[in-house]
Amino acid sequence: MAAITSANVAQAIVKLVAAEALPALVGNLIMGNLVNRNYEPVLGQAGDTVNVPIAPTLVANNIAEGGTVTTQNPSLGNAQIVLNTHVEATFLIPDVTKSLAVPDLLLTYMQPAVVAIGEKIERTPGTPLTEAVIDAAETALFTAKVPSSQQKYLVVSAEAYSALRQIARFSEWNTAGEAGVNALIQGTVGKVKDFYIFRSQYVAQTGSNPVTTHNLGFARDAIGLVIRRLPQPLPGTGAIAEYAELGNFGMRVVMSYQPSTLAQQFTVDVLYGTAALRNNFGVQMNS
Repeated sequence: MAAITSANVAQAIVKLVAAEALPALVGNLIMGNLVNRNYEPVLGQAGDTVNVPIAPTLVANNIAEGGTVTTQNPSLGNAQIVLNTHVEATFLIPDVTKSLAVPDLLLTYMQPAVVAIGEKIERTPGTPLTEAVIDAAETALFTAKVPSSQQKYLVVSAEAYSALRQIARFSEWNTAGEAGVNALIQGTVGKVKDFYIFRSQYVAQTGSNPVTTHNLGFARDAIGLVIRRLPQPLPGTGAIAEYAELGNFGMRVVMSYQPSTLAQQFTVDVLYGTAALRNNFGVQMNS
């Protein structure tokens, strides 16, 4: 049995904090959970470029009895995503041993930092949303040959979500059945015109008078989110790091001592990049 030392106790503290951090991050993401995520536990640096392969397009050919196949030479597509965003949230815990003894207290410290990082990742780059607008968006994705096996999502602002809940045909029992009751009583829209509807606080807005809200309808392969591990701190610098990884997400948690405040400093940080993979697999519905 290995001896208990201050070194392995400190490492255990960072592991515990990391284990609490990532589920909180994933739980606060909407867009980040829906897009095409690319995560590998390899080290990356800000400015690195990651090549994400895109499936080629093939065609079906008729073959006559006794005929030969038509050979195709598909070209694998490629999307280059630059790891150009390094976000962090740092906080101090004066008495870390007390926090470890009371798990709810540790979550109280951790939650605001993780939510702040989730908000940074989540932000996505008229007229009110009506049934006709949603129908046209779904038709556009169908015309773009989005595979029927890929689910389609609509991420909207609070105002747009409210407008959707007030479309009469989707919010009454006699026209929408149980789904209408859910929209009217529970306030959840669910699915409309083959779109799963999600409400996000971080839908981008531009302009001032009037403000344009960029609601987004898309399939998974429209957008890529690439996350890579950040390097460990140099040995002997007084900092200890641990990685947290879950469901194609990864983050680093660094613990160090701050003598000026006599407290332990925790930094939660993520290195990531985003880019469009297939432009025609997404459509903006401005409101």
